[in-house]
Amino acid sequence: MMTKTSAISPRKDGPKRGDSARRVYQELRDEILELRLAPGAPLDETSIAKRFEMSRSPVREAIVRLSAEGLVQMLSNRSTIVAPIDIATLPRFIEAIDYLQRATTRLAALHRKDEDIASMREAADIYDHLCHKVEPLALSEANKTFHMRVADAGGNPYLAQAYGRLLDEGRRMLHFHYTSVRREGTEFPLSPAHHQMVDAIEAKDEKSADKLAHEHTRVLNNRMQEFMRVSFLDQPDLMK
Repeated sequence: MMTKTSAISPRKDGPKRGDSARRVYQELRDEILELRLAPGAPLDETSIAKRFEMSRSPVREAIVRLSAEGLVQMLSNRSTIVAPIDIATLPRFIEAIDYLQRATTRLAALHRKDEDIASMREAADIYDHLCHKVEPLALSEANKTFHMRVADAGGNPYLAQAYGRLLDEGRRMLHFHYTSVRREGTEFPLSPAHHQMVDAIEAKDEKSADKLAHEHTRVLNNRMQEFMRVSFLDQPDLMK
């Protein structure tokens, strides 16, 4: 005897947990990098979950990922804050960036492929285009994209990963600088350094690539030191 099988309605799934965690991560990350979430600001999982209309699990997953990138701090009392920016650490940060930038650029000169050169030139052109608009988040993202394409061309994922994390940690400091330029109503000065670095890498000139990478860091250091001196000398509470 045959029985009539009732139709089963298709299951309507909501967003997967991984998708939810990625959305929270991306939005919080942008807010931290743009300083809409101030250094030292508390991050309450319950409030964030309510804001995004989801459970706390994907929120916690996003916060753990942000912590791994050095953008938030999970404190011993189980609370979480946006990672403070400590001006006193700037010299050590610049020192680390210099070592890794020179290493990844030298490796790129040794191991680059033709497609790497095209990718780097594209990233350098995008950065130059954004200089006319002076959108801080877009500029810092474009700067990171260029340098990560150089790092990836070097073929050492361990150095590239460490370098990428440092670039992320420095983006908030760069954001202060880019924002000040925008407030002045001027364009961010175009830097030929990116294109010069690509030229040296394309020529497989390891020595010139190293020299240009070091000079690029020196210019960054001078700009950041001057900006910090002018902007925060009389406002010590803005940063830790």
